Amino acid sequence: MRLKNVIFLVLLLKMCVILGQGKEHQKRIIVDVGHGGKDPGAIGLNGIQEKDVVLAIGTEMIRLNKSIFGDEYDIYLTRYDDSFFTLSERINLAKSLRGDIFISLHCNSFHSDARGMEIFTFNSKFQKFDYNTRSSIALGDEILRESTRNINTKNRGIKFANFQVLREMIRFCPAILIEVGFLNNPVESVYFSKPSSITAIALAILSGINNHVK
Repeated sequence: MRLKNVIFLVLLLKMCVILGQGKEHQKRIIVDVGHGGKDPGAIGLNGIQEKDVVLAIGTEMIRLNKSIFGDEYDIYLTRYDDSFFTLSERINLAKSLRGDIFISLHCNSFHSDARGMEIFTFNSKFQKFDYNTRSSIALGDEILRESTRNINTKNRGIKFANFQVLREMIRFCPAILIEVGFLNNPVESVYFSKPSSITAIALAILSGINNHVK
């Protein structure tokens, strides 16, 4: 618990420092890195774990944002190592950081021939949140377009779900949950174990965000 509090305070301190450096004009992207610690998430056929795949993607997004996009975006992760945080802790952190876009990263697991990327958002019944829902759909479409075009993944489309992170974050900003692929698919499980694949996925997501913002 003390470690969690320290990590949370460090993230808030980072936010204050960045705001003080004149970066308030940047779009702030909150990347919720799913699972972690005692919760491995889905486990692939080769033993690869969801928590490791999504952390690698989130970390690579930060690197590519600096190396390719000229530090265009202000990106925060909800975890930077193999730590476990509850959904409520992740949501509270995301709210405190006041992001312009919220993206939750996950991997799928189903029957072995299932493959591809699918993106979820929350269909709000409140009219004042409709803009964020429509923007979430548009953002998801751009990410799927970049992914199918550049990494040749199957496009499984945009779907609606009552996930807690989406239900609570849609009030504040566009919010999506990306299932980047299926770890129990023999082809995709091997694909996600390669650093070059992690880079390709992270770049597709960032390019989709950039298309949407621009």
